[in-house]
Amino acid sequence: MLISVHDLETVVRAAGAIALAHFNDLKNLAVNKKSPRDFVTDADVAVEAFLKAELTQKYPEYGFWGEESGQSADQSARWVVDPIDGTHSFSRGQYFWSISVALEIDQELIIGAVFAPALGDYYTAVKGKGAWKNGSPISVSSESHLADAMVATGFACLRSYLPDNNLDRFARIAQSTTGQRRFGSAAMDLCLVADGQVDAFWEQELNLYDVAAGALIAQEAGATVTDFQGNKGIFPKQILVTNGKILDQILPLM
Repeated sequence: MLISVHDLETVVRAAGAIALAHFNDLKNLAVNKKSPRDFVTDADVAVEAFLKAELTQKYPEYGFWGEESGQSADQSARWVVDPIDGTHSFSRGQYFWSISVALEIDQELIIGAVFAPALGDYYTAVKGKGAWKNGSPISVSSESHLADAMVATGFACLRSYLPDNNLDRFARIAQSTTGQRRFGSAAMDLCLVADGQVDAFWEQELNLYDVAAGALIAQEAGATVTDFQGNKGIFPKQILVTNGKILDQILPLM
């Protein structure tokens, strides 16, 4: 079935309204831990349940993979969903969190949407057709010097107590760039590269639902998506996304 970008936006924005209702009533938000440093809230569960119900009703031929509910139905053609990417930020009343929805068919990303309700920004992309923010086309930055670049990263590896924890890598890159940011939502970070707000983003030990939609949006905006060795593709355990112009300069630091 042909996916309507407009229909998908309607569903994702409705999910955003559910998330915002919880966000605006944090004193009554139930926050639990899936692991010592991994949080889940009532909002995560409610948003994912809504998306699963709506998307499977509208497009019953596609399976579903959500962070909270896992995989169901056909996984060769599926929706890949993170109901709230940046749950910890969300639970603390910070604005940098997002809803991420992508359609993957035979391991190829076809359409992606990332919505940041607290910021009012809706990003979307269709494979081969470009990327948009709030309906206007977007593209990566023109920065060509790593020394002048702004970069973003995250530390899911620290949350998982892994020995390869990104700290040495961050120190090397921070000393070689002008600006460093840590927003707390990988889906948002990828969209910020797509929108030219930052020039590169990297992180490790993520899952596909964290990056699927954002990676497609970044690619369609002109970004390079590789692993830390420069191999092209979406590798959630090692993802490096750049404007393309600083890729060769940042790779040796990875």
